Amino acid sequence: MSKNISKYLHKEMDSTTALNHSFHRTKIVATVGPACDTYEKLLELVKAGVNVFRLNFSHGKHEDKAKIIEHIRRINATEPVNISILGDLQGPKLRVGEIANNALPVVPGDILTFTNEKCVGTMEKIYVSYPNLAGDVVLGNKIMIDDGKLEVKVIEITPSNDVKVEVILGGVISSKKGINLPDTKISLPALTEKDLEDLEFIIDQELDWVALSFVRSVNDLTLLRDKLKARNSKSKIIAKIEKPEALVNIRDIIIESDAIMIARGDLGVELPVEQVPLIQRQLIRKCRHRAKPVIVATQMMESMIDRSKPNRSEITDVANAVLEGTDAVMLSGETATGMHPALVVETMRKIILEVENTEYRYNREDDLIPQPHSPSFLSDAICYNACKIAKDANAQALIGMTQSGYTAFMLSSYRPKSSLYIFTKERSLVNQLSLSWGVRAFYYDEEESLDNIINDEITVLKERGFIKSGDIVVNTGSTPVHLHLPTNLLKITRVE
Repeated sequence: MSKNISKYLHKEMDSTTALNHSFHRTKIVATVGPACDTYEKLLELVKAGVNVFRLNFSHGKHEDKAKIIEHIRRINATEPVNISILGDLQGPKLRVGEIANNALPVVPGDILTFTNEKCVGTMEKIYVSYPNLAGDVVLGNKIMIDDGKLEVKVIEITPSNDVKVEVILGGVISSKKGINLPDTKISLPALTEKDLEDLEFIIDQELDWVALSFVRSVNDLTLLRDKLKARNSKSKIIAKIEKPEALVNIRDIIIESDAIMIARGDLGVELPVEQVPLIQRQLIRKCRHRAKPVIVATQMMESMIDRSKPNRSEITDVANAVLEGTDAVMLSGETATGMHPALVVETMRKIILEVENTEYRYNREDDLIPQPHSPSFLSDAICYNACKIAKDANAQALIGMTQSGYTAFMLSSYRPKSSLYIFTKERSLVNQLSLSWGVRAFYYDEEESLDNIINDEITVLKERGFIKSGDIVVNTGSTPVHLHLPTNLLKITRVE
């Protein structure tokens, strides 16, 4: 055993009674907003089951977000949890401007004029935050407003670059509502000026994950990756899938990203809604094949923004996402502005646990196999067989070591039956791995010998109460230790 093992025990042991954080393998992402932006309310959400907090950079000031980040880090420092922080960039989100009296009723047949000159919106003219709208749309293109609640059709592009539209599906237009162009390839850059300012803040604050909105091609991700590398940032990238172009390029996007978010809100406006369920299912499977975490997002428990009980369809939606094998499910307005943020998290956790307490997940690793053409095939095969052996031996713990995070993501992708524990010397990974299915992560930086490392890992888990004498443990690792090679070793131990 390492002579320094005590430093990995005391803080954890001292804090185990501070918080009873029930473990669910499918993680919960909660958006922070006015309904939950104090230390006390954030801690309440963590107690209810949150694993990742999302900061939406479409709203709010940097100084307010800095306070929220400070609160979350205080929770991580004082409670036995590793809560991850996700910064979600707005991206080229298109919106209408201010609307007179914040309400403009329109009916089918009405003619409206969209302009890039700022004005208060009326039946005469409405400002749209898209300078090249007239250059990108063509006659007949559909434009959706407010998540598709209203629909208009382009009927004229004027010499002054205004766009005249006819209302097809009426309703009430209010200020700052988003617009979608499902028939149009927009020419805006993936990172707007606002995004670049927000990204600097995200890098300075060393957030764990940064989400890029409206990803269209792998070039969008490469641009963001270059910005992060230039600042030596360890933030990992989430590609938000909400444009049809992304689906055309999905293989390359999954490979280039570190994780995927299925943003069903805009995706369901950009595409026929009936296609979204199968797209969700396919994307989850593709991400698992590439060992990339995947989040199912938007409108999962939306009725609980102002109600204390979810709709039965929402319960089924969350349960199906878990059954399909998603790494995480996400709450947006439900926690950011809802009346019952802690209750909605607790309700979601109960749904997840109810599904996970069935046998559904135990054969999850059988529908994925290592791919011989993969450059990491040998280490993938070790991870795959570690999950199989842990299942066959009824092991209480499957333990992995990682420096890049890859082994953790790979073990998680097989959805093992045994509890999954990951040890890493990279402090940034400890919180980042809170997004991955089933992972509990620990910081550990000793490199004396492989035997000592494995003994230390078992000791930490035993002292924390995760395993006990007589339990079977399966370890993965690499040797020689000092070379930090890809995973090349598997060991089975009966705990003394």
